[in-house]
Amino acid sequence: MKIYIGADHAGYRLKKELKKHFNLIDLGNSQLDQNDDYPDFARKVSQKVKKDKNSKGILICGGGQGMSMVANRQKGIRASLGYSIQAAKISRKDNDSNILCLASRELKKKEALKIVNTFLKTPFSKIKKHQRRINKI
Repeated sequence: MKIYIGADHAGYRLKKELKKHFNLIDLGNSQLDQNDDYPDFARKVSQKVKKDKNSKGILICGGGQGMSMVANRQKGIRASLGYSIQAAKISRKDNDSNILCLASRELKKKEALKIVNTFLKTPFSKIKKHQRRINKI
């Protein structure tokens, strides 16, 4: 499974830390730039995840909400805010989320690592009621 990652200036440092622990395909930003814009990275990651149905994405900005808003505007994307391990687990198990959004200003590195690990290892349950709901999105 390919895992794409993107981050703006607020998420840049956390992205570098995650790359030490997971095999991630980095779609930017490639350097710390205070003037970058999160929608650019959210779109890049979303487009890759949309093309490759077996892939996942991780987006990081200061609060996680901006990335989530942009990603969820892209057809075929189900981005979730990973504010806890349980939230990441449910987003995969019940909602088949394909992009995890993280709030770099709210998460410590150790917690973020656990959240990402949970997101990547939790399969979709394929329970009929959950699939029915996803089909309505």
